[in-house]
Formats: sequence, structure tokens, C-alpha cells
Amino acid sequence: MNNGAERGRPVLRTESVTRTYKMGEVDVHALRGVDFALHESEFLVLVGASGSGKSTLMNILGGLDRPTSGSVFFRDQDLSRATDRRLTEFRRHHVGFVFQFYNLMPSLTARENVGLVTEISRDPLSPAEALEMVGLKERMDHFPSQLSGGEQQRVAVARAIAKRPEILLCDEPTGALDYRSGVVVLEVIERVNQELGTTTAVITHNAPISEMANRVVVLHDGQVEEERENESRTPASEIRW
Repeated sequence: MNNGAERGRPVLRTESVTRTYKMGEVDVHALRGVDFALHESEFLVLVGASGSGKSTLMNILGGLDRPTSGSVFFRDQDLSRATDRRLTEFRRHHVGFVFQFYNLMPSLTARENVGLVTEISRDPLSPAEALEMVGLKERMDHFPSQLSGGEQQRVAVARAIAKRPEILLCDEPTGALDYRSGVVVLEVIERVNQELGTTTAVITHNAPISEMANRVVVLHDGQVEEERENESRTPASEIRW
């Protein structure tokens, strides 16, 4: 499979991005001048130890946070200087998020949880279509308490992809799951990338997951330590950890 650089132009990119937090009297430098790009339709894995800055970078890429300095671009639009309203529109229409914890509404069925997103989207999949894509057609009228952890995470993926986002950002999507459930979730994310062409970034501390990527970026201490392309991708079903 082609690498990301060959597959398309950058959808998201950063230039010299820093992010500094105040913790009492101490400045915490979460990102230290990161130059990064995510290309059209590619499957990128961002790896690094806890505290390396992975989630901070994802939050900035997804418009959930702003950099302390530097620039973030969505295609040719400078998000680092966008208004709060513009960032909200960017998140709503262009980005799907999957987090480690599923964040489902316990009083709503799987179908209704996905429907929360489709009701405010421009050209969504139906909740039933999204849930069928993640293999939960027969479970769509179940409540979260009636679903396993892996099934709940697949509902979260269905919710993220139902609005047909250009970009799917997944932060430790297997972090709360056992190995078998984790592989199923990765297979779903892989399918979304391949069948819908959704530009996908998976953030993980779990190095073997990087084998399924077109391109791997390694963060260490808030900086890009390494970037490499995989000559061939390992299917999610064959990943072992």
C-alpha cells in the first residue's frame, strides 16, 4: 500500500507548535516545537510513552485546544487563529473523535447514541448504517450496560464516523480493552480508513499497533523523535501485543 506522502496532500499540519501548561509555579512544556503533517486518506500511528505529548497534540489537531505558539492548518485554513465558533464548526463538520473511554450516554441505546451526532451533521450516515459498519447491526437497540467494553467502543467509533468526517482521531482506542476486544476495534478503524478513505490517526503507547500504519511518528518529551513509513502494513487481525 502506498505511503501517506504519495496518497495525498496534508489535511492537517503543524508548524513549530508548542504547548505550555501552568501547574502551580511550574511551567510544563507538553509540546516543544512540533512540525507534523497528516495526509489525505493515510493511516498514521502516533506512538510514545505516557507524558510524551501525544494527547496534547491530538487535542490541538482536533481543535479541542490551542497551541501556546506556532500554527495549525486544516488544509489552507489557520486554525491557531480561528475564533471559538470556527473551531466548533471545524470539529462538528470535519473531525470524528474516539477516546479511551467511550463517553456513551447510559440512558440511550446504541442507535440513539449515534443519533446524537447525525442530528447535527450535514450529510450523515444513518445510525443503522454506521452501526452496521462496525458490526453491531444486531445490537443497535441495546443500552451501553448491555454491551461489552469492546462493543461500547465500537459504538463510539460508529458515532465518530456517522457524520462522515474527513479526519478520524483516535486517542488510545484500545487502552481500556482486553487484547481480543482491542483487535476487533482496530479492525473496525482499519475498515473505516480503507473503505471510506477517512484520514486516520491512532494515538497509542502500544508500539505493535504501529505495524498497521502507513506512517509512524514517535513523540518523546514533547518533540518528534522519529518518523518512518512502513513498507508493508500488518492487518489489524494479525497484530499481537
